[in-house]
Amino acid sequence: MGLSTADEVSSAVAAAQGVGVRRVVTVGDTLASSRWSAQAAASHPDVYAAVAVHPNEVTGIDEATYAGLAELAAQPQVRAVGETGLDNYWGRVPAAEQEEAFRRHIALAKQAGKALVVHDREAHDGVLRVLASEGAPEWTVLHCFSGDAELARTCVDRGYLLSFAGTVTFKNAGALREAATVVPLDHLLVETDAPFLTPMPYRGRPNAPHLVPLTVRALADIKRVDLAELCAAIGRNGERAFGLW
Repeated sequence: MGLSTADEVSSAVAAAQGVGVRRVVTVGDTLASSRWSAQAAASHPDVYAAVAVHPNEVTGIDEATYAGLAELAAQPQVRAVGETGLDNYWGRVPAAEQEEAFRRHIALAKQAGKALVVHDREAHDGVLRVLASEGAPEWTVLHCFSGDAELARTCVDRGYLLSFAGTVTFKNAGALREAATVVPLDHLLVETDAPFLTPMPYRGRPNAPHLVPLTVRALADIKRVDLAELCAAIGRNGERAFGLW
């Protein structure tokens, strides 16, 4: 993860606010980047943080790391624990290690009273199983949702929020667009996954918060809802999950 300078953070936020994206949540994937995210959020108005060790980075994670994450999660500008979860795509970390770390992160989110942001890459069944066995936090966000309509319905029934990234604009994402159609507005979020998953027509270029409106407009078309109504719902859902800004 490349860490931006203070000026780069300010510029990114200004560009986002110029197109109506008022606030951003920056996400850690290691203890070091989580500390950076928390500091960036403390230093910049309208920036908030999520802290975690990503499932592809949990090899050798120790108690000192969990203690550091717990300390960060208690800070007021940190609004979520994540990304955490399971990743069966890369195969970098044994499944048992990922699952143990996922369970520990769920406990951290509950302890801090913060939302849980879940990474699920080709691991739908495992993610649902662990969340059910541990008991999901009150606010659980399926980051960069990648499932089909059936999975979307299951997640909605469980009370989870589903966050859609620029992938929903891709030509080959028909199943994902179908999933979006069954998600009620009060369960819907959008995100960048920056610098990845840049929405069309800029796919292949670095993503950034100021490109979120492209995904939002695509979702409004997919769901056949008024754009202003969708924006209002996303704003409400963001405050429900991450707290008042």
